[in-house]
Amino acid sequence: MNGADLNIGIDGNVILPQPDDLSKREKEDAMGAYLMMFAAMGVGLPLPLLNLLASIIYYFVNKNKSRYVAFHSFQSMITQIPISIINGSLVFWFIRIIFKDHPDFTLNFLVFLAFVILWNLFYIILSIRACIYARRGQLYYMFPFGSFVFDIFYGSRAKDNLGKLEKDIPANSPPIGF
Repeated sequence: MNGADLNIGIDGNVILPQPDDLSKREKEDAMGAYLMMFAAMGVGLPLPLLNLLASIIYYFVNKNKSRYVAFHSFQSMITQIPISIINGSLVFWFIRIIFKDHPDFTLNFLVFLAFVILWNLFYIILSIRACIYARRGQLYYMFPFGSFVFDIFYGSRAKDNLGKLEKDIPANSPPIGF
């Protein structure tokens, strides 16, 4: 991804990519970012950080394909962080209970288990929805990081970075010393 794929209109606002402007490959790559949450689904909760690792790898492999793909890949990766921490905490707590002499599933553990199950269901629904939107060529803003990610790739931060990129391009001049 570079500044060249950021379209700025006459009014100074960013022109968002339209579904017809995106290639089928871009849409599929963006959709694939949200499928990373299912990377360890066959394995289940014992390896909750595998999903996060898959999202990180997917982002770094695909971030330079287009701004649209980078947006969805980054959003998928950043929303994977809290769910991985929550799932990892549950697994850690469960392992501690199992290896105690007297395992006890306290009310606190059961409440946390219910919270984790509900949060995972919510995240699965959001990811499937984001996957569908990405495949259609639309931007989808996942809770709670969507507006932050939008700002990085299409908002004021993107425009600020575009200005920095243009300043970093050296003028076409002969090498120093000639």
